[in-house]
Amino acid sequence: MSANTPDSELMDLLDRIAVHEDAALKRLYEHTAARLYGLALRILGNKEWAEDVLQESFLGIWRNAGSYRASLSPPLAWMGMVVRSRALDFLRRRRAERMHVSVTLDDAQDFLPASDALDPMQLAQASEQALVLHQCLQRLEQAQREVVSLAYLRDLSHSELASQLKLPLGTVKTWMRRSLEQLRKCMSRHV
Repeated sequence: MSANTPDSELMDLLDRIAVHEDAALKRLYEHTAARLYGLALRILGNKEWAEDVLQESFLGIWRNAGSYRASLSPPLAWMGMVVRSRALDFLRRRRAERMHVSVTLDDAQDFLPASDALDPMQLAQASEQALVLHQCLQRLEQAQREVVSLAYLRDLSHSELASQLKLPLGTVKTWMRRSLEQLRKCMSRHV
């Protein structure tokens, strides 16, 4: 977006989009797409995904421009929230799709190239590290061990953990931070 585009112009464009004026959407896109794309790209880390999310976001802006309230937020902040929400939804959908794809360990071995096969020494080291990690996890309090395990095994966000465990978000974040620090210290002593 051009730094010279005042909020009043963006609000006017959103008002015109609310009554489905195509030219207003085109102009809004010209003024804001670069910044909104940058936001999507920072969240997603993938250009193609960011382009898809940007397109979905402008469709959302087209459909919901009538719900924009200038008294609640500046226009670019509102559009940024639309992009952020779409990007996070996109990531959740991708994660859900990955969770449905289950490959057994025996099947996964078929996909590994022979050059990636672990030699006996590497297998022994991996087993030793797994044992140390297990011992370090056992040193955590039960609730903190559960938070860490759910976060990594089910790939849950802090807010998803808080919701699932019925805990305050701040508590989950604090437990996660402290637990990871304890695990780092414990693992560093054994490595």
